[in-house]
Amino acid sequence: METVYVLQHVHVLGENDEDVKMIGVYRTEAAAKAVIDRLGEQPGFRDHPEGWSISAMRLDQDHWPEGFVTILPGEE
Repeated sequence: METVYVLQHVHVLGENDEDVKMIGVYRTEAAAKAVIDRLGEQPGFRDHPEGWSISAMRLDQDHWPEGFVTILPGEE
């Protein structure tokens, strides 16, 4: 199976709020890392360098087969 690399940046805005930016999908992890190098000095990104994440994802594969549960604040 072919793997792609999903690059995102998350900026935590508050205790229960965040701004997630889907930056792109790349054929190699090295290509995704090069984007971090290229964009890392841009406004916003440079102020939150810890927000980057790269996820390896296999194509044509379900990634949440068990479903999900939402827990709202105060319901923990």
